[in-house]
Amino acid sequence: MSNTKDDALLSNGMIKLNIGEGKDIRVEIPTDPSSLFSIPDSSLSTNQLDSNASKDKKLADFVRYTLKNYSFPVSDVILGDKTSLENGILTLRSSSINEALEVNDLVTEVTIDIIRPEKQDVYVNTMMDVQPIAVKKEGELGQGVTFEMTNVYMLLTGTDEDGLQTAEANLSCGIYENNVCWDRPGSPEKDAFIIHVNATIKSGSGMERPGPLASHQAMDVITQEIRDVLKTKEIGDAAEERIYKDITRKGKPKVLLVKEIMGQGAMHDNLILPDEPCGFLGGRPNVDLGNIPVFLRTNEVRDGGIHALTCITPDTKETSLYYWRDPYLERLSEDEELDLLGVLFVGSPQANTEKFYVSKRVGATVEAINPDGVIITTEGFGNNHVDFASHVEQIGMLGIPVVACSYCGIQGALVVGNKYMDTMVDHCVTDHGNVEDILQLNTGTQDTALRAVTLLKNRLAGVKVNNAERKYNPALIEMNQEIAQED
Repeated sequence: MSNTKDDALLSNGMIKLNIGEGKDIRVEIPTDPSSLFSIPDSSLSTNQLDSNASKDKKLADFVRYTLKNYSFPVSDVILGDKTSLENGILTLRSSSINEALEVNDLVTEVTIDIIRPEKQDVYVNTMMDVQPIAVKKEGELGQGVTFEMTNVYMLLTGTDEDGLQTAEANLSCGIYENNVCWDRPGSPEKDAFIIHVNATIKSGSGMERPGPLASHQAMDVITQEIRDVLKTKEIGDAAEERIYKDITRKGKPKVLLVKEIMGQGAMHDNLILPDEPCGFLGGRPNVDLGNIPVFLRTNEVRDGGIHALTCITPDTKETSLYYWRDPYLERLSEDEELDLLGVLFVGSPQANTEKFYVSKRVGATVEAINPDGVIITTEGFGNNHVDFASHVEQIGMLGIPVVACSYCGIQGALVVGNKYMDTMVDHCVTDHGNVEDILQLNTGTQDTALRAVTLLKNRLAGVKVNNAERKYNPALIEMNQEIAQED
């Protein structure tokens, strides 16, 4: 075919006919008849244009968000004149306590000491929180790049001026090495360094929200100085890269994790989505938010989206470190047979009227999300079990399988219940079924998460789950654990 003005040219799926006479009239005829009915890109999004074509493609997973975590191991921690991190040695400016004292008038004294792995027989006041040391290098929580120091954690303890421990119920004050259940999600490893910050607050302020909050605020001033130093490092200096992918697994059962957190006020509160991982600034207290459900993406939780302020029984409390590496989230996100949608956090108010109000909002939110199955967890026991049971009921009424997880045992045995609470996992590990003043002893673990996910998958598959015994039986827990591991 010659290339002249009077020729018909085939170009980009169009027959283009140029007519030399008649003032150079041009006619374009599509070779694909369906394109006669195409809609301009300006009035239809690319996703919409591709939707029909994608229906014919095999269902495939896709990554919603990617978080890169780079670790910087610490081999020693010392106090000095300037905060620095060089060759694995973290030096903390001892005079940073001066700035910590100035941040809140309720704080009357702040001390810092280093608990070394080889010297853990030291006295500490009740342990209010354990936190990782991490900073956003790029992006916001849940995305971008996060730098984390490993083998070192922040530990907050405290009293008021009269020596009253800053805690609501049982106390974990005493010899440090005797009062920690090591290697749990929310506790340090035994060979880790501990930057121990003790905050003293004004007399009588320990049982009101501002007092414990001020203690956390003071420690965060010290932690932030360490974060700022960590942020100056480069990716090439890191020892390890971990990539966390927030994945949609198409065609797999959709699962939602619901976490009930404390919100009764006083020292029962949490900060949601702070500016830095497990930080203080920018975080919204769930009490001030009315304890209503707040949805967090999977990677937002992994990236320190919760700063725990709760000072309940030490063995059942979920520390900031616990949320940083939540075993339920880890198990669900790694299971290639399930599609984890994210985490719905809901506070537990004090009054029953408020409990049922927020619980109904949980039901309405879950109804809109429309998952195939739900796992609900809660920390502590007692007062919060009222709304915990109501959450199960509100979701169960929708015909959605629910697995409920909490410390119960004997001391925390449920005083309320409903017909939907037929699939439960107990966090209790003590033979006697009572709490002990040991940090993280009776919290959720990789073992309880395995049992919960196995139970949920059985429910989703229509497998009958046998009724639990009406009395606490640790032997039954061990048997169920063995069955879950075999599956």
